[in-house]
Amino acid sequence: MKNLKRIISIVMLAMVFGLVACSTKDTVEVDGNSDSQLTWEERWEKEPFYGKTITYWIQDPCQSGPRVADLMGYFKEEGLTVEGLKGKSYTEPLGTNKCQVAVGHIATLMVPSTNGVDLSFVGGAHHGCKSLYALADGNFTTTESWKGQKVAVPNGIGASDYNITACLIDADGIDPINEVELVQVDNGACVQAMGNGEIAAAILGDGFAYNMVKDGKLVRVRSLLDDDFKGKTCCVIAMNTTFIKENPITARKVLDAINKAHDYMREYPTESVNMLIDDGIMTGGFEKNFAVHTSLNFGIKENDNEKSLYQYAKDYIRLGLLTKYKNADDVMKKVWTPIPEYK
Repeated sequence: MKNLKRIISIVMLAMVFGLVACSTKDTVEVDGNSDSQLTWEERWEKEPFYGKTITYWIQDPCQSGPRVADLMGYFKEEGLTVEGLKGKSYTEPLGTNKCQVAVGHIATLMVPSTNGVDLSFVGGAHHGCKSLYALADGNFTTTESWKGQKVAVPNGIGASDYNITACLIDADGIDPINEVELVQVDNGACVQAMGNGEIAAAILGDGFAYNMVKDGKLVRVRSLLDDDFKGKTCCVIAMNTTFIKENPITARKVLDAINKAHDYMREYPTESVNMLIDDGIMTGGFEKNFAVHTSLNFGIKENDNEKSLYQYAKDYIRLGLLTKYKNADDVMKKVWTPIPEYK
């Protein structure tokens, strides 16, 4: 009986000490060893990118969340040092880890992500930003009128403009592959090509088309801002996949900073637009930039973004834009890498 009491006492003491230990440290897996007990700060210090400079991509206004996070000091608040990288394409820098994070189009990044490029999506950015336009006084102001006609996709067959256009036309019950001919025409030549009768319509950035719509030259026929697309993510926050897996806490800090920037951009549009004009990312005056900026509805929640991605995966498979996959679940395994919260 005495031995039994002694054993019970030892067990109870062990339990007490265990509870004390758990109250001061979080149990996390390190290299697969669940017995290792480290604080989150200690875990973060072990990540390969700890203390190193994070590079984010700088491009145009609708993809400027990381830049705003830098200008507002949100990265610094997360204990991160960052720098921006400018260029025309973010796909290769993301895939090679030359930059760790960028905001970009689903239509640009989904196909490369499923084809082995080392990048994946971690969050949503906003809705909208591109639409299909035609001459306001022409004969092609409905998608139905485009049957048998050519529609321009400026950045080429199989690229983002092609993918977005296919989805927009398909939503109206028109086969974008067999009933409409999608052709590449340079962005700056599209309006002239419409006037010459070479094309019926073109997909253009809303900022690029803004003044021509205002002047009555162009009309917006179909848009990612339309009601049936308004709830869907257009641009996403993407990261290098290896970077995420090796540096989950760093990656989460990067994501939190950009999410905070997107919330600021939605809640304080005037200040955000003026900031980006002063920074040189926005050009063309306040009125145009404010109108486009406020149409985007920055700050998509991660659950909503996941739903949008899943629907786009289904659409891309059905339209033949993704040919290696038969179901959306397999696509999501490649393109969607949610990052746990650590705070």
